[in-house]
Amino acid sequence: MKKMNKHLRCLLLVGIMAAALCVPAFASGGGGGGSGNVATVVESTWKDAAGQIKTVVDNVVFPALDMILAVAFFGKLGLAYFDYKKHGQFEWAGPVILFACLVLTLTAPLYIWTIVGL
Repeated sequence: MKKMNKHLRCLLLVGIMAAALCVPAFASGGGGGGSGNVATVVESTWKDAAGQIKTVVDNVVFPALDMILAVAFFGKLGLAYFDYKKHGQFEWAGPVILFACLVLTLTAPLYIWTIVGL
């Protein structure tokens, strides 16, 4: 009973601290009038950040995915070759799937932004 009481007190203390330290956030509406229109704030933030997001995704995310997929593809290709040498049958499914994903991510920056709408 003492152990449960101790845990209950700790949980109550954490709850009180969380309630005391929480700060409500209100949307300003963009005009400073405090209308609380969240959609307008989100849309204006998206318009401001869309160019930066596109640059980061094109220059960081896609190259990182390409590198990971290229390493996985060549690793899987090597393992498939060793399995071929051992069993006499080449398994194509893994390397083909990884190659298709690699081609998809290599060409994605050309078409992904028209799909997203940027």
